[in-house]
Amino acid sequence: MSVLIIEAFYGGSHKQLVDLLQEDLENCVLYTLPAKKWHWRARTSALYFFQNIPMSEHYRILFASSVLNLTELVALRPDLGKLKKILYFHENQLVYPVKKCQERDFQYGYNQILSCLVADVVVFNSVFNMESFLTNIGKFMKLIPDHRPEDLESIIRPKCQVIYFPIKFPDVSRFMPKHKMRHLQKTLSLTKNSSAASTVALPFQREQGGPENLLTDFDAKPGPCDAAQQENLGSSLMQESSLKTCNWSNNSSSHRGESEQNPCDSLSGGDDQPRPLHIVWPHRWEHDKDPESFFKVLMHLKDLRLNFHVSVLGETFTDVPDIFSESRKALGSSVLHWGYLPSKDDYFHVLCMADVVISTAKHEFFGVAMLEAVYCGCYPLCPKDLAYPEIFPAEYLYSTPEQLSKRLRNFCKRPDIVRKHLYKGEMTPFSWAALHGKFRSLLTTEPREDL
Repeated sequence: MSVLIIEAFYGGSHKQLVDLLQEDLENCVLYTLPAKKWHWRARTSALYFFQNIPMSEHYRILFASSVLNLTELVALRPDLGKLKKILYFHENQLVYPVKKCQERDFQYGYNQILSCLVADVVVFNSVFNMESFLTNIGKFMKLIPDHRPEDLESIIRPKCQVIYFPIKFPDVSRFMPKHKMRHLQKTLSLTKNSSAASTVALPFQREQGGPENLLTDFDAKPGPCDAAQQENLGSSLMQESSLKTCNWSNNSSSHRGESEQNPCDSLSGGDDQPRPLHIVWPHRWEHDKDPESFFKVLMHLKDLRLNFHVSVLGETFTDVPDIFSESRKALGSSVLHWGYLPSKDDYFHVLCMADVVISTAKHEFFGVAMLEAVYCGCYPLCPKDLAYPEIFPAEYLYSTPEQLSKRLRNFCKRPDIVRKHLYKGEMTPFSWAALHGKFRSLLTTEPREDL
């Protein structure tokens, strides 16, 4: 166990990453704290790990996310201070949005800066994450009333590098509807195991031809929906032939009212059925994801009497914004699914059945959920800001809520355009198959004289 992995917030993308590392690496040991009460994890987890990580002469590398106050830990445990210390930033607290400026707690950003100073290598999950952190250190330190430290960016920057968050894309072929089979063929290489990285680490070929080709093979046969099918709405989300019935996590975050439809009834029919556009929003139910803007756009579509379905996924925590309960009621029968799906199969099935995935985030340092949805054949619409321009081609970005609303209005009128579209961006650079070699190299032991 030469690699010591510490995760103070073992949930979401933090959990995904360390689980992948532990699965792929030999001789590593993982110590974690549950993904609850983030602020207290950032404040006190070093003291917990000080007491609960046993002494060992076999440790050579320490890998931790930036939630941990690494400075405190190595001060409490000088034996760990001697290791090669790698700090991974999923997000940074210098530009993390808060509801009001005065609510920003100086200590969280300050702790991350100190952790960088004691780390040997600092890794960010995107260029946006790295640059927004480094270029804001000077401004952030001006909050100190006097005797401010200087030139911290120049000390930290040489330690920094970007390794994109690695996504282990699963085989979702059994969930794919017919109209996404071309997309499925394009993404099959991403399900290969890491040993095939050399053969899948090439960018996708961009779709040949212009927008006029989007409708080349479209065979529209509009007609009335099958009334019997619409009335026969079951309580299960997934078809019994391919998935077990979903187990909803709890009534508050994942409930199904009588007005909710069964997505499999309304979406799994033949391509000749006029199925409404299916919009999915797979994000945490917190203010930094700006659910207010998302639901405002949906209500505008409703006011225009445009037909669409929506699935609102994502984890909930202690404080859920009121807009969710208000919007659930207002959207009524447009809702296909509402709430967190603890089963990955259920989650990916919904993504495969959806047409468009939306982000309205005020904060995004990478965006795992958006890439997972694109992998499942969804057309992405993201803000032209944050990490998104680094990951998605310009055609999938919008600058204002009005632009987002206009795109969705057009898609509601012609969902066939979305369903015939083949994603023009690249997915391979973000796959575990392509990135596992970089992480292996990062976590290679470097001999130290004082070990």
